[in-house]
Amino acid sequence: MRRLYERWSARLHGVALRITGQPALAADAMHDAFLQIWQQAGRFDPARGSGEAWLVSLARYRALDIVRRRGREVLTDDLPEQEDASPDALAVLAQSAAGAALHRCLGQLEPDRRELILLAFVQGLSHAELARRRNAPLGTIKSWIRRGLAALRTCLEP
Repeated sequence: MRRLYERWSARLHGVALRITGQPALAADAMHDAFLQIWQQAGRFDPARGSGEAWLVSLARYRALDIVRRRGREVLTDDLPEQEDASPDALAVLAQSAAGAALHRCLGQLEPDRRELILLAFVQGLSHAELARRRNAPLGTIKSWIRRGLAALRTCLEP
């Protein structure tokens, strides 16, 4: 567990910090994520995805949980108190073959669909928040995201 923490903590903290916007909340999310990793490591299924994706998704979901529990999302263009020295999760992903394929497929989506998917999955915005931001019905936002994800899945299939 120590080696796992030493290898992944900076990256997972960066993911959580991007969503929470506050170093203290990101640290809480990391703590929760590593606790969940410790308790549920046996439930990891490599057939469903890579270990890296599993770790990042746990950190992401814990950060989203914390933001939602606080009853508000921290949206700011201000830099965090201390800039994360680890590479951006998207930059690391783009350097891999799978990341390059995802980047290519994202480029094939309509700009609106691509932006919605990135806001939802990278920035952690909920469908309701996206609907308010776009001034569009919630069902429309859900449909656009679902169709965009289906197009990505089709594009990424071997």
